[in-house]
Amino acid sequence: QVQLVESGGGLVQAGDSLRLSCAASGRTFPRYTMAWFRQAPGKQREFVAGASRSGGTTRYADSAKGRFTISRANAKNTVYLQMNSLKPEDTGVYTCAARNSQWVLFEVKEYDLWGQGTLVTVSS
Repeated sequence: QVQLVESGGGLVQAGDSLRLSCAASGRTFPRYTMAWFRQAPGKQREFVAGASRSGGTTRYADSAKGRFTISRANAKNTVYLQMNSLKPEDTGVYTCAARNSQWVLFEVKEYDLWGQGTLVTVSS
């Protein structure tokens, strides 16, 4: 079964960029729709971005549109989240999630596999 490990988080200033990576171990990665969620301090976990099995279809939260880009490299068993023009409100623990279905969905409950998360802190 696929296991997910995130990396790339850190402390940055507003306006900076980060690229998060989610590396998957397992033999069925291309069959999974992948997504990024985040949880800010004092808030519930929320959807950020998702990519279909091929990476050809992507969806974004309104807060991420125009600034974030999700992509995947199935040959490397990796999904990325490029984050530009970061804002303090982007601060949170970013987690990679997977679901064994075709569609990118927004709901936490729709995802079966989760990584441990990587912390992104954006200072003002």
